[in-house]
Amino acid sequence: MRPLRDEILVHNERVKLFSGFLNAVGLGLIAFALIRPLVEQGAALGWLTLWWSVAGLALHAAAHYILGMLRKEPRA
Repeated sequence: MRPLRDEILVHNERVKLFSGFLNAVGLGLIAFALIRPLVEQGAALGWLTLWWSVAGLALHAAAHYILGMLRKEPRA
Protein backbone atom coordinates (compact mmCIF):
# COMPACT_ATOMS: atom_id res chain seq x y z
CA MET A 1 0.00 0.00 0.00
CA ARG A 2 1.25 3.45 -0.86
CA PRO A 3 1.96 5.91 1.93
CA LEU A 4 -0.65 8.58 2.63
CA ARG A 5 1.70 11.30 1.37
CA ASP A 6 1.86 9.67 -2.09
CA GLU A 7 -1.93 9.45 -2.26
CA ILE A 8 -2.25 13.13 -1.39
CA LEU A 9 0.32 14.10 -4.03
CA VAL A 10 -1.43 12.03 -6.70
CA HIS A 11 -4.80 13.51 -5.75
CA ASN A 12 -3.44 17.06 -5.87
CA GLU A 13 -1.88 16.55 -9.29
CA ARG A 14 -5.13 15.17 -10.69
CA VAL A 15 -7.06 18.11 -9.24
CA LYS A 16 -4.56 20.57 -10.76
CA LEU A 17 -4.71 18.86 -14.16
CA PHE A 18 -8.51 18.90 -14.24
CA SER A 19 -8.60 22.50 -13.09
CA GLY A 20 -6.10 23.47 -15.77
CA PHE A 21 -8.18 21.68 -18.39
CA LEU A 22 -11.37 23.50 -17.39
CA ASN A 23 -9.50 26.80 -17.28
CA ALA A 24 -8.10 26.28 -20.79
CA VAL A 25 -11.52 25.34 -22.19
CA GLY A 26 -13.13 28.32 -20.47
CA LEU A 27 -10.58 30.79 -21.76
CA GLY A 28 -10.85 29.22 -25.22
CA LEU A 29 -14.61 29.76 -25.20
CA ILE A 30 -14.17 33.39 -24.20
CA ALA A 31 -11.62 33.92 -26.97
CA PHE A 32 -13.90 32.16 -29.45
CA ALA A 33 -16.85 34.31 -28.36
CA LEU A 34 -14.98 37.57 -28.78
CA ILE A 35 -12.59 37.01 -31.68
CA ARG A 36 -14.85 35.13 -34.11
CA PRO A 37 -17.55 37.84 -34.40
CA LEU A 38 -14.92 40.55 -34.71
CA VAL A 39 -13.26 38.73 -37.61
CA GLU A 40 -16.50 37.82 -39.39
CA GLN A 41 -18.71 40.86 -38.86
CA GLY A 42 -16.50 43.70 -37.73
CA ALA A 43 -17.50 45.02 -34.33
CA ALA A 44 -20.99 43.46 -34.11
CA LEU A 45 -21.28 41.53 -30.87
CA GLY A 46 -24.62 39.92 -30.07
CA TRP A 47 -26.40 37.58 -27.69
CA LEU A 48 -24.47 34.58 -28.93
CA THR A 49 -21.24 36.32 -27.94
CA LEU A 50 -22.64 36.98 -24.49
CA TRP A 51 -23.75 33.34 -24.15
CA TRP A 52 -20.32 31.90 -25.05
CA SER A 53 -18.57 34.44 -22.82
CA VAL A 54 -20.75 33.53 -19.84
CA ALA A 55 -20.14 29.82 -20.49
CA GLY A 56 -16.39 30.47 -20.60
CA LEU A 57 -16.49 32.50 -17.40
CA ALA A 58 -18.47 29.74 -15.69
CA LEU A 59 -15.85 27.15 -16.62
CA HIS A 60 -13.07 29.51 -15.51
CA ALA A 61 -14.82 30.02 -12.16
CA ALA A 62 -15.34 26.26 -11.80
CA ALA A 63 -11.60 25.78 -12.29
CA HIS A 64 -10.91 28.17 -9.41
CA TYR A 65 -13.44 26.34 -7.24
CA ILE A 66 -11.89 22.96 -8.02
CA LEU A 67 -8.48 24.20 -6.90
CA GLY A 68 -10.02 24.55 -3.45
CA MET A 69 -10.21 20.75 -3.31
CA LEU A 70 -6.45 20.39 -2.94
CA ARG A 71 -5.52 18.35 0.12
CA LYS A 72 -2.90 19.15 2.71
CA GLU A 73 -0.65 16.65 4.38
CA PRO A 74 -1.90 15.83 7.87
CA ARG A 75 0.35 17.11 10.62
CA ALA A 76 1.87 14.52 12.89
